[in-house]
Amino acid sequence: MVGAGTSHFVIPASYARIVPSVVGADNARAVVLVSGAAEIAGGVLLALPRTRRLGAWLTAGLLVAMFPANVQMALDGGIPGKGFPLGSPVVAWLRLPLQVPLVWWALVHTRPRQP
Repeated sequence: MVGAGTSHFVIPASYARIVPSVVGADNARAVVLVSGAAEIAGGVLLALPRTRRLGAWLTAGLLVAMFPANVQMALDGGIPGKGFPLGSPVVAWLRLPLQVPLVWWALVHTRPRQP
């Protein structure tokens, strides 16, 4: 999560391209930066035992909230102008079902720790 969030700041234009149009093109960069910061926060919270459950809830929520961007990328046929794998329509569509195990993984970590 920290790595993915950091990439929002390193290559924001790649993420801005997949922000759904309903969010608005004027807001795309802000959405990318806020979601990147939230991903970094989720990753840090997940890494610390005392805050792992909170980080897991944040991560699960982010994965669900960002699903429309992944759908937008699939509808656009990947990221325009990028080579394989980012520019591949097949890879963009195959990414969609991968969200399910990622959300499940995050939800597993929302459970209280057993002594």
